[in-house]
Amino acid sequence: MRIATWNVNSVLVRVPRLVEWLGIAEPDVLCMQELKTTSELFPHAAVEELGYEVAAYGTGRWNGVAILSRVGIDDVQRGLTGEPGFQPEDAMLEANEPRAVGATCGGVRVWSVYVPNGREVGHAHYDYKLAWLDALHTTVAAELSPDRPFAVLGDFNIAPTDEDVWDIKDFAGLTHVTEPERAKLAALRDLGLHDVIPRGMKYPTNYTYWDYRAGNFHKNLGMRIDLCYATADLAEHVEDAYVDREARKGKLPSDHAPVVFDFKR
Repeated sequence: MRIATWNVNSVLVRVPRLVEWLGIAEPDVLCMQELKTTSELFPHAAVEELGYEVAAYGTGRWNGVAILSRVGIDDVQRGLTGEPGFQPEDAMLEANEPRAVGATCGGVRVWSVYVPNGREVGHAHYDYKLAWLDALHTTVAAELSPDRPFAVLGDFNIAPTDEDVWDIKDFAGLTHVTEPERAKLAALRDLGLHDVIPRGMKYPTNYTYWDYRAGNFHKNLGMRIDLCYATADLAEHVEDAYVDREARKGKLPSDHAPVVFDFKR
């Protein structure tokens, strides 16, 4: 089974690239993040023509997640157990953001997640990020079962180790690398999940995100923040895992590249 994750950074802008990539990579399941559109406006027809069913969860604005599957899609759940809300500066009330969707695809329980960015240490959004990760932990713990393979994929907005950023000295005091964030990832792994790390291709460390500015992609000033955490029955049977750098090139790319995982099933 081929499972992939991709933060597309606005799906409506990138429909042609999405359709082209699906035709080339042919994932059985694709977890998508940062749709920036509603569930209703997601380009269902374009991907359904390729044989994919869709579970989308979006309200517009800056978030939104989806799962595409050509091996069935059942037991869809939108949102996490005990998920906290967040109150943006321009809103009166806290609201749950569309950042997580789960489904069972071909016998594998899959979650697509878009972890809050955190903005900066000490900001209310950073506290929200940590609380959101607690809700993710609660949801994963409740869903794990020895009888069902499980994987949570997506844009975690956390680099698991210092080696997962281009230069840790440049991240002093910044989000994505702080001890509290990494501790939340460690707590997920402690549930029995494994970080499935893509193999080195052009570079020893395969980053998954590069800022648009200053030619960071061409300089390989990136981060590995798009992750796959899987149970042992998947992680121990990885045939290949790679970052598709080609999808980060060309006209109107996302600032993230797709990450592809091939599991022997």
